[in-house]
Amino acid sequence: MIAALQIAYDGTDFSGWQVQKNKNTVQGEIEQAIAAAFGFSARVTGSGRTDAGVHAAGQICSFEMRDEIQIHPARIADALNVFLPPAVRVLSSVRAPDGFDACRAAKRKTYRYRIYFSRRENPLWERYAARAAGPFDQALALQCASVLEGEHDFRCFSSTGSSVKTTIRRLYSVTMEAWTDGFVRGTDLVVCGNGFLYNMVRILAGAILGCAQGRLTVCDVEAALAGGGRDLLGKTLPAKGLTLLQVDYGFPLFE
Repeated sequence: MIAALQIAYDGTDFSGWQVQKNKNTVQGEIEQAIAAAFGFSARVTGSGRTDAGVHAAGQICSFEMRDEIQIHPARIADALNVFLPPAVRVLSSVRAPDGFDACRAAKRKTYRYRIYFSRRENPLWERYAARAAGPFDQALALQCASVLEGEHDFRCFSSTGSSVKTTIRRLYSVTMEAWTDGFVRGTDLVVCGNGFLYNMVRILAGAILGCAQGRLTVCDVEAALAGGGRDLLGKTLPAKGLTLLQVDYGFPLFE
């Protein structure tokens, strides 16, 4: 049986998703929990690799569950949560279709990058959002976001250190959603696409923030999409503001 898990985690104290030697990773914690709960070793496949400090509200992963272990698929989540640290929780578990692979089967992913506005650090927001001081023009942010929608070569929106067959990606939607919470104001960049390059969403967020604060222009962003250099764009924003919200497989994996 292939088991699929829906995972939420606070990525602050993890060195990302992927197992790394002598480092604390989310994948490593889940694989250790499987061994502790069921007595066998399994390699867990995630929908994608989140970097150090990145969070997830709806990461999906899958693994091969041994047939001799008699447990209802929905109870796998409870069994694993007993052995997982508080920063990682399995929200739901199901039996996946035969041959399901959480990475290869993914059709769309949705990320959120959260920014809050404040002259000084706010300890209630610092863990899950990036702080921006100074003016912020939401209209300019929306204009920049609209330029990024569609299919483009996003090579200038990627950090070095990754090898991919193509840097062309399709973004189905790029939206900016203003919010208030008590005395705090902020904005969320929500991006849905068929795939993302290394640090792509964090660079997109930096470009949009740069436009909204007057350090960049929409023309700079358009020039970067047209093949300009990485220096046309703003800085890569910190990992703590990024959360993987949802993974879509084209069918309802979790009811």
